[in-house]
Amino acid sequence: MLPLIAFSASLALGMSMQSSAASAHPTAADPGPSARDVKRSQDRVRERAAEVGRTKAKLAQADGELDRLAVAAETAIERYNGERLKLQRSQQAHRDTLVRLAEADRRLEATRAELASFAAQAYRYNTGYNQMPLALTGNGGPQGSMDRAATVEMLAERRAAMVERVEAARNVADVFRRQAQAASAEQSTATKRADEARRATQAAVAAQQASVQRIEAEKRRLERRLGSAEAHAARVKRARERALQKVESRKVRSKFTGTKRPVAGLPTTAARGAVAVRAALRWLGTPYSWGGGTVDGPSYGVGQGARTIGFDCSGLAIYAWHKAGVRLDHWTGTQWTSGPHVPLDELRPGDLVFFATDTSDPGTIHHVGIYVGKGRMAEAPYTGARVRISSVHRDDLIGATRPAL
Repeated sequence: MLPLIAFSASLALGMSMQSSAASAHPTAADPGPSARDVKRSQDRVRERAAEVGRTKAKLAQADGELDRLAVAAETAIERYNGERLKLQRSQQAHRDTLVRLAEADRRLEATRAELASFAAQAYRYNTGYNQMPLALTGNGGPQGSMDRAATVEMLAERRAAMVERVEAARNVADVFRRQAQAASAEQSTATKRADEARRATQAAVAAQQASVQRIEAEKRRLERRLGSAEAHAARVKRARERALQKVESRKVRSKFTGTKRPVAGLPTTAARGAVAVRAALRWLGTPYSWGGGTVDGPSYGVGQGARTIGFDCSGLAIYAWHKAGVRLDHWTGTQWTSGPHVPLDELRPGDLVFFATDTSDPGTIHHVGIYVGKGRMAEAPYTGARVRISSVHRDDLIGATRPAL
Protein backbone atom coordinates (compact mmCIF):
# COMPACT_ATOMS: atom_id res chain seq x y z
CA MET A 1 0.00 0.00 0.00
CA LEU A 2 2.78 2.44 0.86
CA PRO A 3 4.43 2.24 -2.62
CA LEU A 4 1.01 2.84 -4.26
CA ILE A 5 0.33 5.90 -2.12
CA ALA A 6 3.79 7.31 -2.88
CA PHE A 7 3.27 6.88 -6.66
CA SER A 8 -0.13 8.61 -6.53
CA ALA A 9 1.33 11.54 -4.63
CA SER A 10 4.19 11.91 -7.08
CA LEU A 11 1.76 11.88 -10.01
CA ALA A 12 -0.44 14.59 -8.48
CA LEU A 13 2.53 16.79 -7.70
CA GLY A 14 3.85 16.49 -11.25
CA MET A 15 0.49 17.48 -12.81
CA SER A 16 0.25 20.46 -10.48
CA MET A 17 3.70 21.71 -11.52
CA GLN A 18 2.81 21.34 -15.24
CA SER A 19 -0.38 23.37 -14.70
CA SER A 20 1.56 26.12 -12.98
CA ALA A 21 4.16 26.24 -15.76
CA ALA A 22 1.47 26.44 -18.41
CA SER A 23 -0.22 29.37 -16.68
CA ALA A 24 3.09 31.24 -16.46
CA HIS A 25 3.52 31.49 -20.29
CA PRO A 26 1.05 32.88 -22.97
CA THR A 27 -0.67 30.34 -25.14
CA ALA A 28 -0.81 30.43 -28.94
CA ALA A 29 -4.44 31.59 -28.75
CA ASP A 30 -3.47 34.93 -27.07
CA PRO A 31 -0.53 36.40 -29.08
CA GLY A 32 -1.36 40.18 -28.49
CA PRO A 33 -1.80 42.93 -31.27
CA SER A 34 -0.66 41.58 -34.57
CA ALA A 35 1.19 43.43 -37.33
CA ARG A 36 -2.07 43.46 -39.26
CA ASP A 37 -3.79 45.19 -36.34
CA VAL A 38 -1.05 47.81 -36.23
CA LYS A 39 -1.27 48.40 -39.99
CA ARG A 40 -5.05 48.68 -39.83
CA SER A 41 -4.76 51.28 -37.08
CA GLN A 42 -2.20 53.24 -39.06
CA ASP A 43 -4.44 53.13 -42.13
CA ARG A 44 -7.31 54.57 -40.10
CA VAL A 45 -5.06 57.41 -38.96
CA ARG A 46 -4.06 58.16 -42.54
CA GLU A 47 -7.71 58.04 -43.69
CA ARG A 48 -8.73 60.43 -40.92
CA ALA A 49 -5.89 62.79 -41.82
CA ALA A 50 -6.90 62.69 -45.50
CA GLU A 51 -10.51 63.39 -44.54
CA VAL A 52 -9.39 66.35 -42.46
CA GLY A 53 -7.40 67.64 -45.44
CA ARG A 54 -10.37 67.28 -47.78
CA THR A 55 -12.62 69.00 -45.27
CA LYS A 56 -10.21 71.92 -44.91
CA ALA A 57 -10.07 72.22 -48.69
CA LYS A 58 -13.87 72.34 -48.83
CA LEU A 59 -13.89 75.03 -46.15
CA ALA A 60 -11.39 77.11 -48.15
CA GLN A 61 -13.52 76.60 -51.27
CA ALA A 62 -16.61 77.75 -49.38
CA ASP A 63 -14.81 80.89 -48.21
CA GLY A 64 -13.69 81.55 -51.79
CA GLU A 65 -17.25 81.18 -53.06
CA LEU A 66 -18.47 83.65 -50.44
CA ASP A 67 -15.83 86.16 -51.60
CA ARG A 68 -16.81 85.63 -55.25
CA LEU A 69 -20.50 86.12 -54.47
CA ALA A 70 -19.75 89.27 -52.50
CA VAL A 71 -17.80 90.72 -55.44
CA ALA A 72 -20.59 89.80 -57.88
CA ALA A 73 -23.23 91.43 -55.69
CA GLU A 74 -21.10 94.54 -55.09
CA THR A 75 -20.42 94.84 -58.83
CA ALA A 76 -24.15 94.71 -59.56
CA ILE A 77 -24.89 97.24 -56.81
CA GLU A 78 -22.34 99.73 -58.13
CA ARG A 79 -23.64 99.26 -61.69
CA TYR A 80 -27.10 100.11 -60.41
CA ASN A 81 -25.73 103.14 -58.55
CA GLY A 82 -24.12 104.29 -61.81
CA GLU A 83 -27.28 103.83 -63.86
CA ARG A 84 -29.29 105.65 -61.21
CA LEU A 85 -26.86 108.58 -61.35
CA LYS A 86 -27.03 108.64 -65.17
CA LEU A 87 -30.83 108.61 -64.96
CA GLN A 88 -30.81 111.56 -62.56
CA ARG A 89 -28.52 113.48 -64.91
CA SER A 90 -30.64 112.69 -67.98
CA GLN A 91 -33.77 113.78 -66.14
CA GLN A 92 -32.11 117.07 -65.20
CA ALA A 93 -30.88 117.53 -68.79
CA HIS A 94 -34.42 116.97 -70.05
CA ARG A 95 -35.82 119.52 -67.59
CA ASP A 96 -33.14 122.07 -68.50
CA THR A 97 -33.76 121.55 -72.22
CA LEU A 98 -37.49 122.01 -71.80
CA VAL A 99 -36.83 125.32 -70.05
CA ARG A 100 -34.54 126.46 -72.89
CA LEU A 101 -37.11 125.30 -75.47
CA ALA A 102 -39.86 127.26 -73.76
CA GLU A 103 -37.66 130.37 -73.75
CA ALA A 104 -36.78 129.87 -77.44
CA ASP A 105 -40.47 129.49 -78.34
CA ARG A 106 -41.26 132.66 -76.38
CA ARG A 107 -38.59 134.60 -78.25
CA LEU A 108 -39.81 133.22 -81.58
CA GLU A 109 -43.37 134.37 -80.86
CA ALA A 110 -42.14 137.79 -79.70
CA THR A 111 -40.10 138.21 -82.90
CA ARG A 112 -43.06 137.18 -85.04
CA ALA A 113 -45.28 139.65 -83.20
CA GLU A 114 -42.69 142.37 -83.77
CA LEU A 115 -42.59 141.55 -87.50
CA ALA A 116 -46.39 141.67 -87.72
CA SER A 117 -46.41 145.02 -85.93
CA PHE A 118 -43.80 146.34 -88.36
CA ALA A 119 -45.89 145.21 -91.37
CA ALA A 120 -48.97 146.98 -89.98
CA GLN A 121 -46.96 150.14 -89.38
CA ALA A 122 -45.54 150.08 -92.90
CA TYR A 123 -49.04 149.70 -94.32
CA ARG A 124 -50.30 152.68 -92.29
CA TYR A 125 -47.50 154.86 -93.68
CA ASN A 126 -48.38 153.77 -97.21
CA THR A 127 -44.94 152.40 -97.89
CA GLY A 128 -45.95 149.48 -100.06
CA TYR A 129 -44.05 148.26 -103.09
CA ASN A 130 -45.98 150.12 -105.90
CA GLN A 131 -44.44 153.57 -105.52
CA MET A 132 -44.90 154.93 -109.12
CA PRO A 133 -48.33 156.58 -108.60
CA LEU A 134 -47.04 158.27 -105.48
CA ALA A 135 -44.06 159.68 -107.39
CA LEU A 136 -46.45 161.50 -109.80
CA THR A 137 -49.35 162.50 -107.58
CA GLY A 138 -48.11 162.21 -104.02
CA ASN A 139 -47.50 165.04 -101.60
CA GLY A 140 -44.32 167.01 -102.22
CA GLY A 141 -43.94 165.91 -105.80
CA PRO A 142 -40.82 164.12 -106.92
CA GLN A 143 -38.80 165.30 -103.89
CA GLY A 144 -41.41 163.94 -101.53
CA SER A 145 -41.42 160.71 -103.47
CA MET A 146 -37.64 160.47 -103.10
CA ASP A 147 -37.92 161.02 -99.37
CA ARG A 148 -40.55 158.31 -99.13
CA ALA A 149 -38.38 156.00 -101.24
CA ALA A 150 -35.53 156.45 -98.78
CA THR A 151 -37.91 155.64 -95.95
CA VAL A 152 -39.18 152.58 -97.82
CA GLU A 153 -35.61 151.35 -98.34
CA MET A 154 -34.84 151.79 -94.65
CA LEU A 155 -38.02 150.00 -93.63
CA ALA A 156 -37.33 147.22 -96.15
CA GLU A 157 -33.88 146.70 -94.61
CA ARG A 158 -35.46 146.57 -91.17
CA ARG A 159 -38.01 144.08 -92.43
CA ALA A 160 -35.30 141.85 -93.90
CA ALA A 161 -33.38 141.98 -90.63
CA MET A 162 -36.51 141.11 -88.68
CA VAL A 163 -37.27 138.22 -91.02
CA GLU A 164 -33.73 136.94 -90.40
CA ARG A 165 -34.29 137.25 -86.66
CA VAL A 166 -37.52 135.26 -86.95
CA GLU A 167 -35.72 132.57 -88.94
CA ALA A 168 -32.85 132.46 -86.46
CA ALA A 169 -35.27 132.21 -83.52
CA ARG A 170 -37.09 129.40 -85.33
CA ASN A 171 -33.81 127.56 -85.91
CA VAL A 172 -32.82 127.93 -82.25
CA ALA A 173 -36.23 126.65 -81.14
CA ASP A 174 -35.91 123.69 -83.52
CA VAL A 175 -32.47 122.84 -82.11
CA PHE A 176 -33.77 122.89 -78.54
CA ARG A 177 -36.83 120.90 -79.61
CA ARG A 178 -34.59 118.17 -81.04
CA GLN A 179 -32.43 118.28 -77.92
CA ALA A 180 -35.54 117.88 -75.76
CA GLN A 181 -36.64 114.90 -77.83
CA ALA A 182 -33.17 113.35 -77.55
CA ALA A 183 -33.10 114.02 -73.79
CA SER A 184 -36.53 112.44 -73.44
CA ALA A 185 -35.37 109.37 -75.37
CA GLU A 186 -32.20 109.15 -73.25
CA GLN A 187 -34.29 109.46 -70.09
CA SER A 188 -36.47 106.57 -71.25
CA THR A 189 -33.40 104.48 -72.11
CA ALA A 190 -31.73 105.35 -68.81
CA THR A 191 -34.88 104.36 -66.94
CA LYS A 192 -34.85 100.96 -68.65
CA ARG A 193 -31.15 100.49 -67.92
CA ALA A 194 -31.65 101.40 -64.26
CA ASP A 195 -34.58 98.98 -63.97
CA GLU A 196 -32.55 96.20 -65.59
CA ALA A 197 -29.60 96.93 -63.29
CA ARG A 198 -31.90 96.95 -60.27
CA ARG A 199 -33.38 93.56 -61.20
CA ALA A 200 -29.92 92.11 -61.85
CA THR A 201 -28.70 93.45 -58.52
CA GLN A 202 -31.66 92.05 -56.64
CA ALA A 203 -30.99 88.65 -58.20
CA ALA A 204 -27.27 88.84 -57.36
CA VAL A 205 -27.86 89.91 -53.76
CA ALA A 206 -30.60 87.28 -53.30
CA ALA A 207 -28.25 84.61 -54.66
CA GLN A 208 -25.51 85.87 -52.36
CA GLN A 209 -27.73 85.77 -49.27
CA ALA A 210 -29.08 82.31 -50.08
CA SER A 211 -25.58 81.01 -50.78
CA VAL A 212 -24.23 82.58 -47.60
CA GLN A 213 -26.81 80.69 -45.56
CA ARG A 214 -26.13 77.46 -47.46
CA ILE A 215 -22.35 77.79 -47.29
CA GLU A 216 -22.33 78.78 -43.63
CA ALA A 217 -24.44 75.71 -42.83
CA GLU A 218 -22.05 73.58 -44.89
CA LYS A 219 -19.07 75.09 -43.11
CA ARG A 220 -20.59 74.27 -39.72
CA ARG A 221 -21.16 70.68 -40.85
CA LEU A 222 -17.63 70.38 -42.16
CA GLU A 223 -16.20 71.90 -39.00
CA ARG A 224 -18.02 69.29 -36.96
CA ARG A 225 -16.34 66.62 -39.09
CA LEU A 226 -12.96 68.06 -38.24
CA GLY A 227 -13.45 66.87 -34.71
CA SER A 228 -14.18 68.72 -31.52
CA ALA A 229 -10.58 69.78 -30.94
CA GLU A 230 -10.04 71.35 -34.36
CA ALA A 231 -13.56 72.82 -34.39
CA HIS A 232 -12.83 74.43 -31.05
CA ALA A 233 -9.53 75.74 -32.39
CA ALA A 234 -11.34 77.20 -35.42
CA ARG A 235 -13.87 78.92 -33.16
CA VAL A 236 -11.11 80.29 -30.95
CA LYS A 237 -9.26 81.56 -34.03
CA ARG A 238 -12.36 83.38 -35.32
CA ALA A 239 -13.04 84.85 -31.89
CA ARG A 240 -9.45 86.06 -31.67
CA GLU A 241 -9.67 87.64 -35.12
CA ARG A 242 -12.83 89.48 -34.08
CA ALA A 243 -11.20 90.62 -30.85
CA LEU A 244 -8.08 91.82 -32.66
CA GLN A 245 -10.22 93.69 -35.15
CA LYS A 246 -12.05 95.42 -32.30
CA VAL A 247 -8.76 96.37 -30.66
CA GLU A 248 -7.44 97.70 -33.95
CA SER A 249 -10.66 99.60 -34.56
CA ARG A 250 -10.38 101.25 -31.15
CA LYS A 251 -6.75 102.22 -31.81
CA VAL A 252 -7.54 103.73 -35.20
CA ARG A 253 -10.64 105.45 -33.87
CA SER A 254 -8.74 106.96 -30.92
CA LYS A 255 -6.05 108.26 -33.29
CA PHE A 256 -8.53 110.17 -35.42
CA THR A 257 -11.27 110.98 -32.90
CA GLY A 258 -9.15 112.33 -30.09
CA THR A 259 -10.05 115.85 -31.17
CA LYS A 260 -12.74 117.49 -33.24
CA ARG A 261 -10.32 120.14 -34.53
CA PRO A 262 -8.39 119.71 -37.79
CA VAL A 263 -5.02 118.07 -37.34
CA ALA A 264 -2.51 120.86 -36.71
CA GLY A 265 0.36 121.29 -39.12
CA LEU A 266 -1.13 119.16 -41.91
CA PRO A 267 -1.66 120.52 -45.43
CA THR A 268 -5.26 121.35 -46.31
CA THR A 269 -5.80 118.14 -48.31
CA ALA A 270 -4.29 116.02 -45.53
CA ALA A 271 -6.49 117.76 -42.96
CA ARG A 272 -9.55 117.04 -45.09
CA GLY A 273 -8.50 113.39 -45.34
CA ALA A 274 -8.24 113.17 -41.55
CA VAL A 275 -11.74 114.63 -41.26
CA ALA A 276 -13.06 112.04 -43.74
CA VAL A 277 -11.47 109.18 -41.80
CA ARG A 278 -12.87 110.49 -38.52
CA ALA A 279 -16.33 110.66 -40.07
CA ALA A 280 -16.13 107.10 -41.44
CA LEU A 281 -14.84 105.60 -38.18
CA ARG A 282 -17.84 107.03 -36.36
CA TRP A 283 -20.00 104.39 -38.05
CA LEU A 284 -17.95 101.23 -37.45
CA GLY A 285 -20.37 98.37 -36.86
CA THR A 286 -23.16 99.94 -38.94
CA PRO A 287 -24.99 97.41 -41.17
CA TYR A 288 -24.33 97.25 -44.89
CA SER A 289 -27.35 98.48 -46.87
CA TRP A 290 -27.51 98.34 -50.66
CA GLY A 291 -27.95 101.95 -51.86
CA GLY A 292 -27.74 103.23 -48.29
CA GLY A 293 -25.88 106.32 -47.14
CA THR A 294 -26.26 110.03 -47.83
CA VAL A 295 -24.33 113.17 -46.92
CA ASP A 296 -26.31 113.12 -43.66
CA GLY A 297 -25.31 109.61 -42.60
CA PRO A 298 -26.72 106.07 -42.83
CA SER A 299 -30.09 105.71 -44.54
CA TYR A 300 -32.52 103.14 -45.85
CA GLY A 301 -31.26 101.62 -49.07
CA VAL A 302 -33.04 100.06 -52.03
CA GLY A 303 -33.90 96.48 -52.97
CA GLN A 304 -32.67 94.18 -50.20
CA GLY A 305 -31.46 97.28 -48.37
CA ALA A 306 -34.89 98.93 -48.30
CA ARG A 307 -35.47 97.85 -44.68
CA THR A 308 -31.93 98.36 -43.44
CA ILE A 309 -30.46 101.66 -42.27
CA GLY A 310 -26.80 101.69 -43.19
CA PHE A 311 -24.22 102.30 -45.91
CA ASP A 312 -23.01 100.65 -49.03
CA CYS A 313 -19.35 101.19 -49.96
CA SER A 314 -19.80 104.33 -52.08
CA GLY A 315 -22.44 105.66 -49.68
CA LEU A 316 -19.91 105.60 -46.83
CA ALA A 317 -17.43 107.48 -49.06
CA ILE A 318 -19.86 110.28 -49.96
CA TYR A 319 -20.77 110.76 -46.28
CA ALA A 320 -17.15 110.81 -45.06
CA TRP A 321 -15.88 113.22 -47.71
CA HIS A 322 -18.93 115.48 -47.43
CA LYS A 323 -17.82 116.08 -43.84
CA ALA A 324 -14.49 117.17 -45.32
CA GLY A 325 -16.24 119.60 -47.67
CA VAL A 326 -15.98 117.56 -50.89
CA ARG A 327 -19.06 116.47 -52.79
CA LEU A 328 -19.01 112.98 -54.33
CA ASP A 329 -21.56 111.08 -56.40
CA HIS A 330 -23.04 107.86 -55.06
CA TRP A 331 -21.10 105.74 -57.54
CA THR A 332 -17.58 104.32 -57.57
CA GLY A 333 -17.36 105.17 -61.28
CA THR A 334 -17.23 108.94 -60.68
CA GLN A 335 -15.57 108.65 -57.27
CA TRP A 336 -12.61 107.11 -59.12
CA THR A 337 -12.28 110.35 -61.15
CA SER A 338 -13.06 112.72 -58.26
CA GLY A 339 -9.42 113.77 -57.85
CA PRO A 340 -5.83 112.88 -58.74
CA HIS A 341 -4.80 109.23 -58.61
CA VAL A 342 -2.29 108.46 -55.88
CA PRO A 343 0.55 105.88 -56.03
CA LEU A 344 -0.14 103.09 -53.57
CA ASP A 345 3.16 103.75 -51.77
CA GLU A 346 2.09 107.37 -51.15
CA LEU A 347 -1.34 106.75 -49.60
CA ARG A 348 -2.57 109.14 -46.93
CA PRO A 349 -5.50 108.73 -44.53
CA GLY A 350 -8.73 109.63 -46.30
CA ASP A 351 -7.63 108.50 -49.77
CA LEU A 352 -10.18 106.33 -51.53
CA VAL A 353 -8.89 102.87 -52.45
CA PHE A 354 -10.65 101.00 -55.25
CA PHE A 355 -11.06 97.34 -56.18
CA ALA A 356 -11.91 95.88 -59.59
CA THR A 357 -12.56 92.52 -61.17
CA ASP A 358 -9.97 93.48 -63.82
CA THR A 359 -7.18 95.58 -62.34
CA SER A 360 -6.24 96.88 -65.80
CA ASP A 361 -9.74 98.25 -66.46
CA PRO A 362 -11.26 100.96 -64.18
CA GLY A 363 -14.60 100.17 -65.79
CA THR A 364 -14.75 97.00 -63.68
CA ILE A 365 -14.41 98.78 -60.30
CA HIS A 366 -16.88 97.27 -57.85
CA HIS A 367 -15.77 98.43 -54.40
CA VAL A 368 -14.25 101.40 -52.56
CA GLY A 369 -12.79 101.85 -49.09
CA ILE A 370 -11.41 104.79 -47.09
CA TYR A 371 -7.72 104.45 -46.26
CA VAL A 372 -6.94 104.89 -42.54
CA GLY A 373 -3.21 104.13 -42.55
CA LYS A 374 -0.81 101.18 -42.14
CA GLY A 375 -2.34 99.25 -45.00
CA ARG A 376 -5.86 99.34 -43.52
CA MET A 377 -9.15 100.84 -44.65
CA ALA A 378 -12.65 101.52 -43.37
CA GLU A 379 -15.21 99.85 -45.61
CA ALA A 380 -18.84 98.78 -45.92
CA PRO A 381 -18.04 95.33 -47.35
CA TYR A 382 -21.16 93.48 -48.51
CA THR A 383 -24.75 92.55 -47.68
CA GLY A 384 -24.91 90.84 -44.31
CA ALA A 385 -21.72 92.46 -43.00
CA ARG A 386 -21.04 95.71 -41.13
CA VAL A 387 -18.76 98.71 -41.55
CA ARG A 388 -15.33 97.52 -40.46
CA ILE A 389 -11.58 98.01 -40.70
CA SER A 390 -9.75 95.59 -42.99
CA SER A 391 -6.63 95.24 -45.11
CA VAL A 392 -6.26 96.99 -48.47
CA HIS A 393 -3.82 94.32 -49.65
CA ARG A 394 -6.09 92.31 -51.90
CA ASP A 395 -5.57 90.84 -55.34
CA ASP A 396 -8.27 93.11 -56.82
CA LEU A 397 -6.77 96.43 -55.61
CA ILE A 398 -6.63 98.69 -58.70
CA GLY A 399 -5.57 102.07 -57.29
CA ALA A 400 -6.41 105.10 -55.18
CA THR A 401 -7.84 108.59 -55.58
CA ARG A 402 -7.46 111.69 -53.40
CA PRO A 403 -10.79 113.58 -53.72
CA ALA A 404 -10.45 117.28 -54.52
CA LEU A 405 -12.73 120.28 -54.29
